[in-house]
Amino acid sequence: MSTKSIFLDRDGVINHEIGYLYKPKDFVFIDGVFEASRHFIDLGYKIIIITNQSGISRGYYQEKDFHKLTRWMLDQFKINSIVIHDVFFCPHGPNDDCVCRKPKPGMILDAAKKHNINLKDSWLIGDKEVDIEAANNAGICNTIIVKSGHSIDELNTNAKYVCSSIKDSIRRIT
Repeated sequence: MSTKSIFLDRDGVINHEIGYLYKPKDFVFIDGVFEASRHFIDLGYKIIIITNQSGISRGYYQEKDFHKLTRWMLDQFKINSIVIHDVFFCPHGPNDDCVCRKPKPGMILDAAKKHNINLKDSWLIGDKEVDIEAANNAGICNTIIVKSGHSIDELNTNAKYVCSSIKDSIRRIT
């Protein structure tokens, strides 16, 4: 039986965007992320994080730094009684020819295959248009772009909904 998922971008959705984040001391959760995550789980969604991490290919930090930060972040979710089912990341830069870097759907499709996810019943929450494009390219129509990360053009977004932050998405995903 297939499952449904909430795909979350990391920077700008889960934590405040600071650019090339790789140290736990610089990681600040966005208000309401734990509340929203519990809401999604209560509705029967699996939470999966998908994140572009071009800082690795640019040499700003190493893949081991990303994994260290990810373990720390997952521990914080666990402390708050939230299970994150998986984290997918693209270490490539914008000019690399890969299938995983958003707006390409590679991370979402890999997650769907690995976790038997029904993409039609799933959602993606991102803070950039490339997040929404990746969702649409993978067959996810239920999308939310949040204003807690990058500036967005609300009139020209392809997202189904615009919310101020992940906390406000609770009103859209019921």
